[in-house]
Amino acid sequence: MTTLERQQIPFLEVDATPLRVPELVEALSRYIQDGSTRTVLGHNLHSVTLTLSDDGFRTLYERSDVVLLDGAPVLWLWGRTGNAEGPVMDYRLGSTDWLPALDQVQGLERIAVVGAGAEANAGAVARLKAIVPGANVSGFPGENWNPGLEDAAVQWLHRQRPQLVLLGLGMPLQEEVLQRRLEALPPAVYCAVGGAIEQLAGVQKLAPRWLGRLGLEWAWRLLLHPRRVAYRVFGEPWVLLWLLAGRRLRRR
Repeated sequence: MTTLERQQIPFLEVDATPLRVPELVEALSRYIQDGSTRTVLGHNLHSVTLTLSDDGFRTLYERSDVVLLDGAPVLWLWGRTGNAEGPVMDYRLGSTDWLPALDQVQGLERIAVVGAGAEANAGAVARLKAIVPGANVSGFPGENWNPGLEDAAVQWLHRQRPQLVLLGLGMPLQEEVLQRRLEALPPAVYCAVGGAIEQLAGVQKLAPRWLGRLGLEWAWRLLLHPRRVAYRVFGEPWVLLWLLAGRRLRRR
């Protein structure tokens, strides 16, 4: 699959852009060369729930240039379409799956990292400098994000003029920032990367890859961050089912 074709995820009633790493690298290279504003997002059950319940969130996703298959349940449901070329699991692209391939993006010279605490942000900047040698990588920590800090970040991005921006404020804050500010931001490829900044820095430990391939990464996160993850694991799926059921009833 070499085109950025939107495909509907069965049952979930949302669209995504199923890409593997080489295809995403190709798309990013085109976007960097083009020099216009682009967005790269990812779909998991949390984002699907927000897409179905929030108009602004839904509009952002519908207008995004790329919506990757991030969460395992979303990937498995898409796999039922039979559109995968090769192993379905190759299409699961969380941020930490494709960030190590940034050295393959043609023309990438300026990267901005927005989000996480000062230590994690600096660690991610250092890691990206090693991944993309010669690139100018700069960071803006996002701890205790507030309107004043958001204004400062916008001004900072205008000064830096990056080609690629990794926005790691967590979902849904990072998506809300894009909704509010995208038109006022300098042209770049804006990628919502969640906790990948802390993971790149080694502050947050990644789940073993074999666990992710079994679709059990949620269990790892639940073990490490029970208070933060418990609702998403045990509560939000019921909200999603309720939203989907309501949409089906309204169509009858």
